[in-house]
Amino acid sequence: MTDEKAPAGPRGSHPRHALAPLLNAPVRLSVVAALAPLEKAEFGFVRDLVEVTDSVLSKQVSALEEAGWVAVHKGRVGRRPRTWLSLTAEGRAVYQRHLAALRAIAEG
Repeated sequence: MTDEKAPAGPRGSHPRHALAPLLNAPVRLSVVAALAPLEKAEFGFVRDLVEVTDSVLSKQVSALEEAGWVAVHKGRVGRRPRTWLSLTAEGRAVYQRHLAALRAIAEG
């Protein structure tokens, strides 16, 4: 038996290094994916689409907002308060890199 090691490529060359750790959580990835094709979406729409509770969505959106990837806009429609969510330019870029890395990993 020999202790041969596989040849090492340049450090960090595997596509997994391009994954955004914050998007490894399924709910956060789902939220970003839901917002990606839209200019903005109402909180309740995203909640229902992702199939989570208000509190779960709120917590995940807070993490994405803190990272600078999601913007939260509050306003009113008539007398009813509303919250809209949108991806920032940075959020869109991170999401696109994350998707590209997932595709590269899947394609081998």
